[in-house]
Amino acid sequence: MITIKTPILPTKLQFAKLHKAHELDYEAICIFAATGFFMDGDTYYKDAVCLLPGHKHTLDENGYLINSEAWFHWQYTPRDISFETALEEYKELLKKITKEQIGEAPVILPLSGGLDSRSQALILKDLKNPVHAYSYSFPGGYPEHKISKQIAKVCNFTFDAFTIPKGYLWDGIDDLAQLNGCFSEFTHARQMGVLDELKQMKGIFSLGHWGDVLFDRGAPEGIGENEVIPLLLKKMLKPGGLEFAESLWKAWGLDGEFKVYLESRIESALSKIKIDNISARVRAFKTAQWAHRWTTTNLSVFAEAHPITLPYYDDRMMQFICTIPEEFLADRRLQIAHLKEYKALANITWHEQKPFNLNTYKYNKTPFNLPYRVCNKIKREFNAAIGNPYIQRNFELQFYGEANDKQLQERIFHPSFLEFVPKEVVMDFYKKFKNTNPVFYSTPVSMLLTMSLWHKHFYNK
Repeated sequence: MITIKTPILPTKLQFAKLHKAHELDYEAICIFAATGFFMDGDTYYKDAVCLLPGHKHTLDENGYLINSEAWFHWQYTPRDISFETALEEYKELLKKITKEQIGEAPVILPLSGGLDSRSQALILKDLKNPVHAYSYSFPGGYPEHKISKQIAKVCNFTFDAFTIPKGYLWDGIDDLAQLNGCFSEFTHARQMGVLDELKQMKGIFSLGHWGDVLFDRGAPEGIGENEVIPLLLKKMLKPGGLEFAESLWKAWGLDGEFKVYLESRIESALSKIKIDNISARVRAFKTAQWAHRWTTTNLSVFAEAHPITLPYYDDRMMQFICTIPEEFLADRRLQIAHLKEYKALANITWHEQKPFNLNTYKYNKTPFNLPYRVCNKIKREFNAAIGNPYIQRNFELQFYGEANDKQLQERIFHPSFLEFVPKEVVMDFYKKFKNTNPVFYSTPVSMLLTMSLWHKHFYNK
């Protein structure tokens, strides 16, 4: 017998076999097509399962799952503490976890213009470990690396800025398929564009994934119980995802309606989280579902270069969150208060609220942000007119242009793949992407690409 105890939020997916027929799980694949991730323990096949987080799993000597029992149950048990006490506890916990995870090793820190990696930087700058930070931007896109460079400078970190090249994925797409098992949409793995450069760095990664969800409100204030499933459905469905999944559902001759099936799966998963507070319950659902099956999946790319550590993934951080009043977590209050203690970091632009910073972001509304919006629009239109269009989405690098289109078509129209997804479905969404609404239909096309690589590497294996 083999016992596997999975963390509350694992940094790596683990799988087991089930005593079921080796058949495709078409319903699960439809959810994947619509949302970009598999739910619960679903995989492409009915006889394979992804081990649930926060469980003790018993497997036999042949790798078949015998039993799973939860050792952790999400809860909301807020303590009667002040915001100041919660802030001190948060800072001490983040520091303790970070120190334990990195030990004495050199640290590689991916920096963005947001709050999670900036919070890590504030902790790391006072430790003795050498830190090398890096960031990347899109050619012609917003220069987020300039924000990151400022953060690195005030923290005395060395720094590299990268530009993700157009069509970066094609040379390494088969490698990515092996790394993430095709359990995540490919165009989000931007780090593949600089993987060789990352491998040349020295140290271990300290990654800030999922801090933005843990330290924010889980649901809008005042939401009612009957609004929770529609809210989750809206958040989970990618643009064009529902239409794409419904087309696959029909083409594969599945019973009932896809949307009804997805809603029932959400309802079932949500019912297992025994929390009355809606915001806390939604946060727990997000963590147990798409943090585990979406965010975690592409951590494998970082792990290909160097060992990874994630302070926000630590069990103690999850347990801490369960005890903090929602009003302290809402609107990133704890993280902002922490960062404001170091003025040099707080004064640097917050990317989500650009051009404002942590002291001025509340002015990111009309009329205060009008001058920036007008100037930015003029600049973008001018650059587009001289042949330098503004790039802000992953798919624009990967699918636009003749060379990219050729690579895409070779994969999604491959004859063997069309035996899995009917040609009329592939052609329908490809044409809608090319001729109707590329932004809305980019995700279905990206999912077709992902599934085509899965079919090439893993089908019937």
